[in-house]
Amino acid sequence: MCDRERGWSEVPLVKTWQLTAGAAVAGLALSVAAVTAAGPWDSGQRKAERDKAASWGRTGGADHDGGAAAGPLPQAAPSAPGVLGAVGPGVPRGRAAAAAPADALAARLRPLLADPALGTVRTASVVDTATGQVLYESGARDAMTPASTVKIATAAAVLAALGPEHRIRTTVVPGATPGQVVLVGGGDPSLTAKKKSPAGSGGSLVALAADAAQALKAAGTDTVTLAYDDSLYSGPVRHPIGVNPNIAPVTALAADEGRPDDSTSGPVDRADDPSGAAARAFRTLLAERGVKVTGEPVRARAAAGAQPLAVTQSTPVAGLVERMLTNSDNDIAEALARQTALASGQPASFEGAEKAVTARLAGLGLDTAGSRFADGSGLSRADKVSAGLLTGLLAKAAGPDHPELRPVLTGLPVAGFTGTLRARNAGTSPAAGLVRAKTGTLTGVNSLSGTVVDATGRLLAFAFLTANSPGPEGAEKGLDKLAAAVAGAP
Repeated sequence: MCDRERGWSEVPLVKTWQLTAGAAVAGLALSVAAVTAAGPWDSGQRKAERDKAASWGRTGGADHDGGAAAGPLPQAAPSAPGVLGAVGPGVPRGRAAAAAPADALAARLRPLLADPALGTVRTASVVDTATGQVLYESGARDAMTPASTVKIATAAAVLAALGPEHRIRTTVVPGATPGQVVLVGGGDPSLTAKKKSPAGSGGSLVALAADAAQALKAAGTDTVTLAYDDSLYSGPVRHPIGVNPNIAPVTALAADEGRPDDSTSGPVDRADDPSGAAARAFRTLLAERGVKVTGEPVRARAAAGAQPLAVTQSTPVAGLVERMLTNSDNDIAEALARQTALASGQPASFEGAEKAVTARLAGLGLDTAGSRFADGSGLSRADKVSAGLLTGLLAKAAGPDHPELRPVLTGLPVAGFTGTLRARNAGTSPAAGLVRAKTGTLTGVNSLSGTVVDATGRLLAFAFLTANSPGPEGAEKGLDKLAAAVAGAP
C-alpha cells in the first residue's frame, strides 16, 4: 500500500490566516524583519481569513450550518492567548521581558522528546530567528525523511528562483495547420475549468475560452480543430509512489488538479490523463461560446514563437506557496518544484527539480550536505533533510535580506485555526493561534516544523523530525506538545 499524506483539511482550498489570533500576528510583526510586514502579497489569504472567522461559531473552530433559524449570529472565533504583555509594535526589543535561558527550554523539551510515541529516532532544532542563536538541538544535522515538511524547502526554492509576484501562463496559439488552435500548458497548478473555483483565484480555462473565441470570431473563424501541448515537462508523469489519490500525474497542463469532483484538497482518484481532460474541458467551453471544435483534441507541439490568441495567468507564486503549505497540497508542490527547474535551466522533471531545488537552497547560503529533494511534495521516502536545515530556511524567510521568502511564513498553517493544523493544538490549548507549522506524515514518519512567538516576543523557528513511530495519533500529540513547549506553554 502506498504511503499517504495525512491531515488533509476538509475546508476549501482558499487559505486563511487567522487574524483573530492577535497575539501571534503581533508577535510576527515584532520579530525583526520577519514581520516588519506580512508581505505585500495579499493573494486572498488574509481577506479570506477575516471572512472565515466571521462565519465560525462560538466554539471557535467548528463549522456550523447557519440558516436564519439557527439562532443568533455566530461570534468571532476566539483570539489566541496574549503572549507579549505590554510589548507592542513600537516597543524596542530591549524593553521586552527577559528571554528564558536556553537551559530552561531544554528542560522542557528533553522529556517530551523522549516520548516513545515519537518513535525510535528523534531530531530537533530550535533557533531564535532574530539572532540565529541555537536555543536547543538534538541530532539537528542528521538527515531524516521529512515527509511533507520538505514543502518548506520547495517553497523557499521557487520563491528564490522566480520571486513572489511571478505568474504562470496558459495560452492558446494558432496551430500548424489552417483552422487549428493549440492549448499550451505552462504548468499552472491553479488552473481551473470551473466558472468559479472553490479553490480561489488562479488561471481560468473559462476566461481563456472566452478570449480565444472572441479572437477567433474577430478573425472570421467559428470552426476549429483543437490540439494541446503539454511538452514543457519531461520525464515520468507518475510520482515514484505510483497511482495514488494524494497526487495526480504531473503534467504541464491540468485543470483542477485532475480532480473529477468539486473537491479542492484531500485524497481523491484523479484523471489518468490530466492534459487530455483539460483539453476536452476547453473544447466544451469553446463550443459554449460559439466556436465549433471538430474531432477530438490531439497532442501536438505548438510552433516556436507563436503569438498567443489568448492568455490566462496563475495565482502569483506567493499565493501558490501559501496554498501549498496551508493545505499540504502535493500537486502544487510538484508544479512549483518544476517551475524552479525551468527557472534554473534544468529539465522540468523529478531529477531536474531535485538539482534545481538543491542549488537554490545552497544559493541562499544554507548547508545542504546530506540533503536530498527527490520530489517537491514529500511523498517520497528518498527525501532527506535535517532539522537544522528546516530551521535555517525558516530563519532565512524571517530575515531582512530575503523579503521574497516571506510567504514561507505566512503560508504556514495556524494551530487550532487553519489548514492541516486546524484540529491540532486547538480549543483551549495555550498554543492555539501561536504555533504556525508545516505537518508531515507518512507511515512511521512524523514531523512538524514552523515558527512560534514565545512569551518574550521572540520569533522562534523549530523543527522536530521523527521516525519509526508506533502510530500517527500518539506521534502527532507528542509533536504538538513539543511545539507548545517552545512557545513556553506549561
